[in-house]
Amino acid sequence: MSDEIRLLIVDDHSLFREGLVRLLAAESGFRVVGSCGHLKDALESLDRDPVDLVLLDYDLETEQGSNFLEEAKRRGRGPKVLMVTAGMSSAGMITVMEAGASGIFLKHSPPSQLAEAIRRVMDGEMWLDPRAVKPVIQGTTQSAEHRRLEFLLSEREKTVLRGVLEGASNKAIAATLHMSESSVKAVLQQLFLKPGVRTRSQLVRIALERHSHDWLTDEISLSLWQRPLAQRVALRLIEFQERVS
Repeated sequence: MSDEIRLLIVDDHSLFREGLVRLLAAESGFRVVGSCGHLKDALESLDRDPVDLVLLDYDLETEQGSNFLEEAKRRGRGPKVLMVTAGMSSAGMITVMEAGASGIFLKHSPPSQLAEAIRRVMDGEMWLDPRAVKPVIQGTTQSAEHRRLEFLLSEREKTVLRGVLEGASNKAIAATLHMSESSVKAVLQQLFLKPGVRTRSQLVRIALERHSHDWLTDEISLSLWQRPLAQRVALRLIEFQERVS
């Protein structure tokens, strides 16, 4: 009996819950010590009986499974928790995993996989159904790509930045690039927005310290601005211009 995995099932759909109880009761090495449909009953069950693993639905009518994780942790109860759900949002998955869930199992998966998931979680592994976490991975990848694209500079932005690095005024940059001063100011505002800076000197520091590999692509400019002396001179010149302007 001591080697049995003691299970608590928490799901608001009684038919599914009862089917799960029968399925797991017939599985060697498992013992269902309780089943319920509300978080209050689940927490009371933890107070009464030792539990190794909770099979927890995410949506419980007006309650969310993540609340159980938080309350169980607050009470000092330490069973592992495997979310058994028909589906969750990416935000919901991240919430329950950060709250301490040991995995996410989809209800439409084969019953034999549930037994495997329970054993793996009890062995200290994380069970993440690829179909469940795929949207999270895709969202993370898309967000990273979006952030990367946000920091790319257009050719016009690069030429204006080069003028700033050389200590040129807006008027001089405009004359060199055959642009109006207002256009140069607009490009500068775009450059300020990308790293979230407010001054030319802050922009130059960011460009030299963090973006020399992608903002300063001209080989001659890159080799020059990688020299510490050139960086210091450029920064002092730009800071002086900001003080007197």
